[in-house]
Amino acid sequence: MPVSSDNRQTGGSRDSGDSGQKFHELIESLPMVAVQGYNKDRQVIYWNEASRRLYGYTREEAYGQLLEDLIIPDTMRDSLITAHKNWLTNNVSIPADEIELKHKHGHLVPVYSSHVMIKQNTGECEMFCIDISLEEQKKANEKLSQMANFDDLTHLPNRRMLEIELSARLAKAERGSQSDLAVVFIDLDNFKLINDTLGHHHGDELLRVVAEGLQKEIRTCDFISRFGGDEFVLLLTDFNDFAGINELLQRLTCVLDQGFVLNGVCYPVTASFGVSLFPDNGTTVTELMGNADAAMYQAKDNGRNSICFYTSDINDQLFHYQEVTTLLRNALATNGLQLYYQPQIDLKSRKVRSCEALLRCFDKNFGPISPAEFIPVAEKSGLINDIGDWVIEEACKQLQAWQGTKLETLRVDINLSGKQLTKPHLAEQILSSLQKYHLRPSQLGIELTENEVIGGDNGQIRQLETLKQAGVHISIDDFGTGYSSLVYLRKLPICSLKIDRAFLHHAMENDCDMAIMEAIITVGHRLGLAVLVEGVETLEQDRIVSERGCDLAQGFFYARPMPAADMLAFQVEV
Repeated sequence: MPVSSDNRQTGGSRDSGDSGQKFHELIESLPMVAVQGYNKDRQVIYWNEASRRLYGYTREEAYGQLLEDLIIPDTMRDSLITAHKNWLTNNVSIPADEIELKHKHGHLVPVYSSHVMIKQNTGECEMFCIDISLEEQKKANEKLSQMANFDDLTHLPNRRMLEIELSARLAKAERGSQSDLAVVFIDLDNFKLINDTLGHHHGDELLRVVAEGLQKEIRTCDFISRFGGDEFVLLLTDFNDFAGINELLQRLTCVLDQGFVLNGVCYPVTASFGVSLFPDNGTTVTELMGNADAAMYQAKDNGRNSICFYTSDINDQLFHYQEVTTLLRNALATNGLQLYYQPQIDLKSRKVRSCEALLRCFDKNFGPISPAEFIPVAEKSGLINDIGDWVIEEACKQLQAWQGTKLETLRVDINLSGKQLTKPHLAEQILSSLQKYHLRPSQLGIELTENEVIGGDNGQIRQLETLKQAGVHISIDDFGTGYSSLVYLRKLPICSLKIDRAFLHHAMENDCDMAIMEAIITVGHRLGLAVLVEGVETLEQDRIVSERGCDLAQGFFYARPMPAADMLAFQVEV
């Protein structure tokens, strides 16, 4: 036990003095253990150096002071005095505990405090407090709490905190103490493009400044969190109706429209908002979050930069999307995909020069699924890349199977999506597949819509140039329905144009559409491009496209898409 004030002052016997001195030195040598001694009136009689570092008082300042006046917070003062008296009179010791005591400068210091009473039966009892600082532990716990509950980049509450807050607000709403509650999913539009173009460092900086802008604009009753990636979730109360929510979200839209400066350049930002309401769209965290997320994706589909409130129709669409996604995954895994081939006819020789490979999907339970139904789902779900890889492999495999038959000189054109075009090694992949099946590059063609090609970056254009130089035939599909930029036609590495079927059908009734179609044919030829017209369905349409100088045609008038086995028996009969 620490020495008493009497021994400290008089020295006591030689043995007790020596042992007391050694114990005193031991206490003083423990830099992290603060020890204070108090007499029966709670006046300081001992104060080691560690106590000075922990509480700020020197020995001289502390000696003689009352414990409750020195380091005890006001809220603990009365209970401390009572506990000390109870120990003296009833021998009820003060339990060790984690508490916060007061520093000289007023702030609280977290400590683990234990207590010892000595000379209790002498009438001169003394209480010694042994305090160990918990400041480092508290800082570590706060850091762990920060990491567990807040996003490192934006310092906004994270998904975990969002779910806790939403649960609490739902409980208040169910009790009737809060009438309005909305969950809003916010997803930045085209963030991936900014991230990929400027780099992840600038992408992170954009997320940080966007978070600051949104946080400044929301009201004190609102709650905003970073859900993950470029998604934020907002909890709203006190809005009364749809108009109230719209007003709040339009303010956020204006903040984003003003743009954010990165590296000296101002970048405008738009976002898609999805809203679900309690209790109409859900009464649980899962329901409200899921439905707000679904509404946000609908806002994306509506053209982005818009606000969409959840409806049951959105849920039906989401269910259908998930159902088709599952069917596509199963089709990839169980040979449920198949290529059909539609001949492309040389209008002068009336022979088949090439064919377009068209993807078909079959499910054993649902039967055939329309491409108009599954292609958009494949694009949105990201499955388009896996499906595209399968198409490249399957087309090359079929071309090899036709070697030694009358179709050995036939070119097969496959459709590529814009997402496939962003793959950095697409050209290498296609040429490798051709080599694997011992094919000439001229036996394969690729078709892309003009929007996908014209919107491509330099890296994507270089991939097309690599393929064309190797001998792969490159066509612009559905020409006339997108940008239709004639300037790009002379810059892009393409071999032919495919005029969209809508022009031919409208040209039968409208002189302006006929003039446009004729102009496309003329410009294509002047640029050295072959021109093919899609959607020929009648003898009259065949006559029109032939008279206007089209090189090739494709449509039900000549042949419907067919399995590979039927191509061997096909004969042009017009």
